[in-house]
Amino acid sequence: MAKFGVDFVNQCFRKLPEWVVYVAAMLPAPVLFYLALQGQLGVDPVKALEHRYGLLGLQFLMATLSITPLRRLLGLNLMRFRRALGLITFFYIMCHLLIWLVLDVQNFGHVLQDILKRPYITIGMGAFVLMVPLAITSNTASIRRLGVRWRKLHQLTYVIAALGPIHFIWLSKGWQLEPMLYAVCAVALLCLRVRWTGLVKVHS
Repeated sequence: MAKFGVDFVNQCFRKLPEWVVYVAAMLPAPVLFYLALQGQLGVDPVKALEHRYGLLGLQFLMATLSITPLRRLLGLNLMRFRRALGLITFFYIMCHLLIWLVLDVQNFGHVLQDILKRPYITIGMGAFVLMVPLAITSNTASIRRLGVRWRKLHQLTYVIAALGPIHFIWLSKGWQLEPMLYAVCAVALLCLRVRWTGLVKVHS
């Protein structure tokens, strides 16, 4: 019965156009921006918008990392959407960064000072910089041109997955539950990946 359910879900996702995933996943971005303009995101709409975009980016990063575990553990095959989820992650992190740059700080000199003096910003910016080459090479032409090097380059995803929750925890200024849950999720997903890639031998 369970296998029938998984097969049915896989069949439904095989028929789902990729553009639907992009549209549905990116729809919250303009909606949240509109709510911020209307003053419906609290007393500090800029900070609230910045936080929401960053959180969505982290959530889509976790979703991207979950693709392989879902296939291996549950038989749920969402591999065709992994590239879309990765690009959507980049989109939201870029929105998070732009809100901070343009609406929050509003001063390039202060931006450089913050990056150098505030560790959580240093880590967040480092994660974004690592995401840029992954976004640029997330296309079929790059896969063909880079070959084996493409797979090695995209292993940076695991570094980004570690830096994202650290940025969130440090930003939260304390051991709060929500960022800790993201950290636990990231560690669990990364441990599964390490085990499956054979980087660590696990004895039964």
